[in-house]
Amino acid sequence: MSEDAALTQGRVAAERRMRDLIRIYNQAEDVFDRASGTTTPGARTVLYVGRARVKPVAQSAGEDTQAGEREVVLREVEVSVPWSTVLPGTRLLPGARIEVLESDDPRMVGVVLWATGGQFSSQATAWRISAEDRS
Repeated sequence: MSEDAALTQGRVAAERRMRDLIRIYNQAEDVFDRASGTTTPGARTVLYVGRARVKPVAQSAGEDTQAGEREVVLREVEVSVPWSTVLPGTRLLPGARIEVLESDDPRMVGVVLWATGGQFSSQATAWRISAEDRS
């Protein structure tokens, strides 16, 4: 079997394991209205909606940190999307959000992750995105 054929088979196998449905988006800053005392969430720019594999990074215990007046634990997560995925006119930047829309694990539905980076390789079977669960 040629290297190209093996890589193609690996990409097909990787996509079969992508059983979650996600949305990747950028979100503008929230807007606070002093007169009404309400905050309106910033506009969302959707970059991708489709299949993915969301999994915790092995042995990731998380890191305690302060967020405002609340302590949160940052846990590393790897999100794999099809290798051929191309975002419309932009690169994935740290801070993009990844929302789990559907999953075989109902506890994951609604979870929002924060992208920290993406890995690129012409020899990869999937595009792997590093993210954090900030819960």
